[in-house]
Amino acid sequence: MKDLMRIKCLISQDIETLLNQQIKKEAHSSSLYLSMASWCNQNGYDFSSDYFTKQSEEERMHQLKLFKYVLDMGGNAISPEVTGIKTDFAGFREVFEDALEAEIAITQSFKNLASRCLKEQDFVTMEFLNWFLKEQREEEYKARRALELFEVIGEEGTGRWEIDKHVNDITYSED
Repeated sequence: MKDLMRIKCLISQDIETLLNQQIKKEAHSSSLYLSMASWCNQNGYDFSSDYFTKQSEEERMHQLKLFKYVLDMGGNAISPEVTGIKTDFAGFREVFEDALEAEIAITQSFKNLASRCLKEQDFVTMEFLNWFLKEQREEEYKARRALELFEVIGEEGTGRWEIDKHVNDITYSED
């Protein structure tokens, strides 16, 4: 029966494995953002806490979108175990540095997955991944802009408060 199911699956075993790895990475990102939200909240950065909570929700949505795709293609989507989430940060700036690093890693992971799809000529999955690649442009842009606030505003005096106040104002426009 399992061989029959593989025949009905519209993605290769390798692509399915990579998609399940990406599901796990999105789940990890969602949890990391929740940890960042908690740290910000505990340290009085309410706007940043809200920002990271929204980022967590977005990553969870990405995870579920990938999960559904694997199922729709006849594959076996795996609900991942998430461990090893960083919960302590040396400071406010480090939270945003880690967020940018996480987004860059996710972008690279999607690029690797897209490369594999092209190699296998899996154009259906490649088309599906284009949405994520576009989304990652926005995610990296927002993470970079948030980190740039530390340079533009500075952390001295009320600087951290100003950064916290402006982090939710960051928007991305393709125009």
